[in-house]
Amino acid sequence: MSTPQTTAEPAKASGDTSFFGHPKMLASLFSVEMWERFSFYGMQGILLYYMYFTAEQGGLSIDQGLAASLVGAYGGGVYLSTILGAWLADRLFGSEKVLFGSAIMIMGGHIALALIPGIPGLIAGLVLVGVGSGGLKANATALVGTLYGEKDERRDAGFSIFYMGINIGGLIGPLVTGWLQTSFGFHVGFGAAAVGMAIGLVIYALGRKRLPEEAHRVPNPLPAKDRTKYGLIFLGILVVIGLLLGTGLVNANNLARSMAYAAIGASVIYLVLIFRSPLVSGLERKRVVAFIPLYIASAAFWALFQQQFTFIAVYSQEKLDRNLFGWEMPAAWVQSINPVFIIIFAGVMAALWTKLGPKQPSSPLKFSAGLFIMGIAFLAFIPLAGEGKTPLLALVGILFLFTLAELFLSPIGLSVSTKLAPKAFHTQMVALFFLSVSLGTTLAGILAGLYNPDNELPYFLGIGGVAVVLAVGLAAATPAIKKLMGGVR
Repeated sequence: MSTPQTTAEPAKASGDTSFFGHPKMLASLFSVEMWERFSFYGMQGILLYYMYFTAEQGGLSIDQGLAASLVGAYGGGVYLSTILGAWLADRLFGSEKVLFGSAIMIMGGHIALALIPGIPGLIAGLVLVGVGSGGLKANATALVGTLYGEKDERRDAGFSIFYMGINIGGLIGPLVTGWLQTSFGFHVGFGAAAVGMAIGLVIYALGRKRLPEEAHRVPNPLPAKDRTKYGLIFLGILVVIGLLLGTGLVNANNLARSMAYAAIGASVIYLVLIFRSPLVSGLERKRVVAFIPLYIASAAFWALFQQQFTFIAVYSQEKLDRNLFGWEMPAAWVQSINPVFIIIFAGVMAALWTKLGPKQPSSPLKFSAGLFIMGIAFLAFIPLAGEGKTPLLALVGILFLFTLAELFLSPIGLSVSTKLAPKAFHTQMVALFFLSVSLGTTLAGILAGLYNPDNELPYFLGIGGVAVVLAVGLAAATPAIKKLMGGVR
C-alpha cells in the first residue's frame, strides 16, 4: 500500500527552496486555490443580499433571518462535502484527479447562478459550487502537506503562504462582484465568479502534469470486491436525503440545524473508523485523541469568524456608515477587508514561525490565542451598540482582530491536521478539520438569527464571553494535549 509520503520524499522536499524558500509546487497550488477563492468569495460576497433583497432590487425576497440561516447552512454544507472529496481521493482516484474534477463542477455552479433565474438557479448553483468546493479544499490542502516532511519546520510557514494565496482571491472576488452587482445586477456578478474559476481551471490544467508522483497516488485503495458495497451505501444515502427533503422533514426552516447534526454525526463516525482501523498505530491513535480538543476549539472559532457572511453582512448593509467622500461603498466590499489584512500579515506570521523554529508556540497554544482574540473581537462591538451608524474605521478595527485570530488558528489547523493524521487517513484527517469548520459555519448562520438590533448587548457579550472562556480552558489543557501529540508540535 502506498502512502502520501515515503521516507525519501521529505528529504527531497526539504532540499527544494525554489519558491521563496519553499517547494516549487507550492506556487502551483497557491495559484489554483487563489482563483477558486476569487470565485467562491466573490459569489458569497453578494449571496445573502441576493437571497433577501426584494424582487425590485434584483433579489429573491427571502426573509432576512431565514436567508442568514440558509447561508450558514450552505457554508456548512461546503465543508461537510470535504469528506466526500477526501474519501474519493484516499480510496479511489487520488487527490489530484479529485481536485481537477471538483474545479470543473465549481465552474458549472457559478454558470448556473449567472444564467438560471430564481430559486432553481440558486439551488443548482449552490449544490454544484458546494460539492465542488468541498472536494477541492480538502485535496489542495492535502497536496500542500505532501510537500513537507513531518519534522520540516517550514510546514506552518508554507501553509501561511498558501493561505495568503487564498486571501488574494478572497480580496479581489467581493470587490469585483460587489461592484458588478450594484452596477449591473446580481447575475453579472455571479458571471464574474464563473470567469474567475475558469481562469484558475486553465492554469491548473496546464501545470497538473508537473505535480509530483505522490499527488496521483491512492493512499488506501478500495478493493474491487468492496466497490459494489460502497456504491450501494452511497445510493442509500442519496435516497435518504431525497426522502428527508421530499417529505419535508428537512426544510428551509430547519436546514441549518440539520446540517449541524450531520456535521457532528459525520465527525463521530470518522473518529470511530479511524480508531478501529487496523492500519492505525497506537501512536497515531493518541495523536487523533489530541486532535479532538482542537476540533472543538476550531468549531467554536468558526462559529464566530464565519459571521462575516451572516451577521456582519447584514450589519454592513443596514448599520455601517459606508459613505466615502460622498460615494456609498458597496456593502459586499466589507468582505474584502479581512483578506487585505491577511495579505499584509500572513507573510509576517510565516516569517515569525520560520524564525522561531522549534521555539514557536505549540499548535494548541496557537489555537487558544486565535479563539481568545476572536472572543475579544465580538466584545469590541459592545461600545458600538445602540442607535446611530457605526463608523467604517471601527468595523475595520474589529475585522483586524478577526484577522489576527484567523492567522493564529486557520492555517495552523490545516497544518496540524496533516501532522497528526494517520498515514492511511491523510486526506480524510484534513476533511475532519473541515468538518469542524462545517459545524462552526452552520452555527454562524444559526447564531446570526439570534441577533436583535434593538438589544445588541446580550448577543455580543454572550458570544464573545463564551469564546474567551473556551480559549482559557484550551490553554490550561495544552500540556496534556502536547503529551498525546507524540512529539508533533
